[in-house]
Formats: sequence, structure tokens, C-alpha cells
Amino acid sequence: MKLTNKDAARLNPCLKEQEQSYQCLNKNNFDHSKCENYFDNYNICKKFWGKVYSDRRSKGLTPYMPDVEDREKIKEEYIKNVQFTS
Repeated sequence: MKLTNKDAARLNPCLKEQEQSYQCLNKNNFDHSKCENYFDNYNICKKFWGKVYSDRRSKGLTPYMPDVEDREKIKEEYIKNVQFTS
């Protein structure tokens, strides 16, 4: 079964950040030191959506990973209401 872009975006809320990091690596001949900002951004994204997933799961909200259409609204709500710690 091959994933479409829509499926990939649904399953991976950080698809854009992931693709940007891959593009940076390709552009810079896989020199990781030139792409650290992209890796950091991707990791921040994964941490954020991991917290959303955990919070929704613990509250019994389904789906645990919000639908693509709802993510921007949820991101705004979390930014306003939730403290993030390392």
C-alpha cells in the first residue's frame, strides 16, 4: 500500500518540517552542520505534537492525533493555554 501526500500529512503532523530538513541535506551534500536549524525545528514540532497526542489520549479525546483540518486551531489553543518544558 502506497501512501499519498494526504495520507502522509494525516499521519505525520511534522511532514513539512521533515521534508525541509531532507531538502537542506540534499542541497548541502548531507552536511548535517548546515541543517541544524531544520533539525531543531523538526524536533520541536515532534515534541509539540507528541504532547498534544498524549494530552488528548489521557483525556479520552479521539482521534488522539487531531485531523489535519483541526491542527492549526489546536496549535493556537495550546500556544495560548499550555506551558511547555524541556
